[in-house]
Amino acid sequence: MDAFDEVRPAVECLGLLVPPVAAAVRGWGGSVPVTELRYVDTDPERADTAVLAESYGPWLLEQSANCVVVAARRGGTTTLAACLVLGHTRADVNGVVRRHLGARKASFAPMDTALAATGMEYGGITPIGLPAGWPVLVDAAVADSPHLIVGSGSRRGKLIVPGKALAELPGAVVLPGLGS
Repeated sequence: MDAFDEVRPAVECLGLLVPPVAAAVRGWGGSVPVTELRYVDTDPERADTAVLAESYGPWLLEQSANCVVVAARRGGTTTLAACLVLGHTRADVNGVVRRHLGARKASFAPMDTALAATGMEYGGITPIGLPAGWPVLVDAAVADSPHLIVGSGSRRGKLIVPGKALAELPGAVVLPGLGS
């Protein structure tokens, strides 16, 4: 990721990560070595994907992934799940997500619900370090990407992660057509 001056292994930056993300990096166990998870310090005012691309280069839209939290409801039960799609696409919440989760209704989770449940900041939610048992729905294009920029759990900083590592996260399911 040539746009950034200093790219460091995330495992060397645990103090810059929110507790659930730091714990996930510390306990990393996927087939991708933890040293391939990188951290870059970024301006918190540039945390949103579109602003990040305007600031560092428009090609970053193609190399970014957004993690959104959805609430899927069936009867009186609500399930929270994460969706990971490329930065220039949107998650098909009412189609692919709703059907996959077997929900009658699915929508983006309210911000306060998402933040309280994840322990992360708005604009920085990442699939790394989500609560145990959460479904993590990963668009096939994300899984196939060599490296992607994702949130770090806070507005300050980003992680650069191989798509394969994202597809192997606990609870991850790769879904073609999730991002459109």
